[in-house]
Amino acid sequence: MNFSVYEVIMLVCFGFSWPFAILKTIRVKNPAGKSYLFMSLIILGYIAGCIHKILYKYDIVFWLYLFNTLLVLTDLVLCLYYAAKIKKGLNHGQAEN
Repeated sequence: MNFSVYEVIMLVCFGFSWPFAILKTIRVKNPAGKSYLFMSLIILGYIAGCIHKILYKYDIVFWLYLFNTLLVLTDLVLCLYYAAKIKKGLNHGQAEN
């Protein structure tokens, strides 16, 4: 298959970065400082990359886009979960650790 090595390098680097963000979210259980807009735009960009690969140039890189999309989506869902948990605790007068 003919694919861009530079595109693969970019996606692999990003792919190695997101698990650290996910682990931090799980460890601190507090999404303070995380930008939902940023993560949503990254997901949108990866989805656009997937669509481009499907419609115009399908190759193995599609799976890197999909994998990265799932990583960022995981971090976003965890952030929303912990934010809701913190808000619920604050509404009931409890402190979250």
